[in-house]
Formats: sequence, structure tokens, C-alpha cells
Amino acid sequence: MKLIAIQTRKLLLISFLLSAAFFVLFFLHPRRQLIIQPPPKNQLSGHGDLRIRPGYSSYESYIKRQLNKTLNPKLRKVWITRDWDRKIRVFADFFADLKRERLLFNHSKALCVGARVGQEVEALRRVGVSDSVGIDLVPYPPLVLRGDFHHQPFDDETFDFEFSNVFDHALYPNKFVDEIERTMRPGGICVLHVALSRRSDKYSANDLLSIRPLKALFRRSELVRVRTVDGFGLDTEVVFRKKKAIKKFMIL
Repeated sequence: MKLIAIQTRKLLLISFLLSAAFFVLFFLHPRRQLIIQPPPKNQLSGHGDLRIRPGYSSYESYIKRQLNKTLNPKLRKVWITRDWDRKIRVFADFFADLKRERLLFNHSKALCVGARVGQEVEALRRVGVSDSVGIDLVPYPPLVLRGDFHHQPFDDETFDFEFSNVFDHALYPNKFVDEIERTMRPGGICVLHVALSRRSDKYSANDLLSIRPLKALFRRSELVRVRTVDGFGLDTEVVFRKKKAIKKFMIL
């Protein structure tokens, strides 16, 4: 027990130092990819079921608010101690179900979007999907790389499978979805866990009231299924498959 306590303290210290260093670098380093402008009042004209929360005067103010949660030392301690094994078990059950439905395979190249400290990445690896990684504003190596989900740091058509439970944190939902569809291979699967029956947390940037806006946003994908889940305050699992390109043959 004493050894475990020492190892836990070391992990917390490393996590704190990495987070502090990132915080300094993030706000001193130029960020060409960030859009510094107020968000539009409604990004889906005609879809009142997706509402952008007010209060963000710029993209920087949005990022700072998100980092207030991600860099919170008390939350990070909980994520890598008390919540660690519990969340991995729950995520592993979700991913095992997807494997049984043949929506996820051991050979899938997988990405977890907005993965914080990477419990979902670890869960994927434990169920056999070894080529898995996450992105978040704050990296947590080796499971999670630094990345903004509004501008993923990957080439087109990189992944077979993408999972996210942070759609509600997207200030630009259309850009969030566009980046998933850009980096996902044709025929690839995207799984989102979202909250429909309750208001998301205070750090959320949007409120989703039905799946209709998601169907409109995923323009290059088809809806596979929707089901009720119990996913840490999120109640609905939505699965999309990216459409395969139609080959056009020239008739001579």
C-alpha cells in the first residue's frame, strides 16, 4: 500500500508539472489554427435543438474556460486515481458491445476525441484495439496527444473509428464534426455519447436537445443507430458510418 501511495504521488506530481508547463506554453506560443472571433448565435439555421451557450467573446476566452476544468488539480487527481479503473471498466463494456456488433475491430485504428487523461484509450487497448490514441488540449502521454478537436492534428482519412463524449464542449459543432469526417476513412465508424434528457455541465459550450442537429451535421455519414446508455451523465449513444466514395467510371 505504501508503494502504491508513493507511485500515486509521483503520477500526480508529473501530471501537475506537465499541466503547468502546457498552460504556460499554450498562452505564449502563437496559435495559427485557432479562430479568434465570437461564435455565431446559431450555427444550424433552422435547428433550435442545438444551442450555443452565450458568454464567449473570443476563441481564447473559450479555450481558457475549458482549461479551467482540464487543468484543475483536484479533478485531475480524481481522474487518475478514484475514477481511473471505474471509467476504464465502463468504457471497455461499451467498446466490447461495439465489437460484438462488428462496428469496431482489433485491427481498427482508433481515436478518442477530447480524452482528458485517456481512460477511454486505455479501455480500447484492453479490449484488443491496440492502435488507439486520444487528443485533448492538455496532453497526457502516452495515451493522449495535444490537439484541438476543432482542428485535429492528423491527415485526412487516418482513422477507422472515432469516439467522443465531449460534443457538448464544442464551441463550433460544425467544425467538430467536419474534423471527425475529414480524419475518418470511408466506411469508418464514429460513436458519440451525448446528453439529451438533461443539461450538460457548466463547462459545456452547447446544449443538444435531440439528435436531429447531429444528423444534419454529419453530412458525409449515415446514421447507424441510437440507443440509451448510462455514460457518466450522458444518456444517448449515437453511431454514424462515413459513406464510401462512389467511383465514377468514364464510358468511352
